[in-house]
Amino acid sequence: MQQRTLGKNGPRVSALGLGCMGMSEFYGPRDEAESLATLHHALDRGVNLLDTADMYGNGANEELLAKVLATRRAEVFLATKFGFVRDPAHPLARAVSGRPDHVRAACDASLRRLGVDVIDLYYLHRVDPATPVEETVGAMAGLVRAGKVRHLGLSEAGPANLRRAAAVHPITALQSEYSLWTRDPEAGPLAACRELGVGFVPFSPLGRGFLTGQIKRFEDFAADDLRRNQPRFQGENFARNLELVQRLGALAARKRCTPGQLALAWVLAQGADIVPIPGTRRRRNLDENLGALDVTLTRADLADIESMCPAAAVAGARNPAHMMKLTAS
Repeated sequence: MQQRTLGKNGPRVSALGLGCMGMSEFYGPRDEAESLATLHHALDRGVNLLDTADMYGNGANEELLAKVLATRRAEVFLATKFGFVRDPAHPLARAVSGRPDHVRAACDASLRRLGVDVIDLYYLHRVDPATPVEETVGAMAGLVRAGKVRHLGLSEAGPANLRRAAAVHPITALQSEYSLWTRDPEAGPLAACRELGVGFVPFSPLGRGFLTGQIKRFEDFAADDLRRNQPRFQGENFARNLELVQRLGALAARKRCTPGQLALAWVLAQGADIVPIPGTRRRRNLDENLGALDVTLTRADLADIESMCPAAAVAGARNPAHMMKLTAS
């Protein structure tokens, strides 16, 4: 397994991680047996960065990982997140808390669900606009001093908050959505990461599955699939974005790889400090994703991809408006 370093002189992790969110929520019915098989298969293949969060399945995702960690903890670089507060009566509602008391309580709860003594990488899932980021990160730094956390990270934070956080305690990684059809980090966050020596961890590097070429119809999504509420998957946006994927498919055929492997190889080619975490709950998809590590893109290939899928060509916002408001500056 190829490895990369998270941040300047940070921990070494597999060049591709595994996002575990979809194993418990947001992408249709759960399949715990296959999810557990996929987690073990990932470790067998040398994938050691497993990414979860306390809000995925309201803790169920961390409890799922605990079943693997119980026997294979030493093989895992474990990342989890806190910050979202959910209302059971309103499943789609989201609030954010970065209050120091919530930081400490959330960490203790995650440690219990995961069945571990320490979290390798602890992310603030979203910056709380009501709590100065310095206060939140200060409380997170206290977790490091207490031996409960090894490294700190932020998710979907912009350059200003990243700099403010790094002034309090070293930040190992910034996690944000980044793919061929979500290029937002290129407008500032990526440069800030490199300025500060922070690793960059893209989630949804396959455009929530769209860039695999396997999604053909909106109607195929399960009733509880979050993509039903995302603008890029609706109406005319869906049709326009499908055309982009079809263009990429032609280049993938010439490169003798799948469209998804081409999309992942593009993300990997954006810098050795980038560690994508494509999510899947199926072993066959995991193996396909890992095949991207064997795809070499030349300068000509990268230019062709840029011309086929420029950032401005993607139709629709990447999230509904209420979620976009939680992306901090």
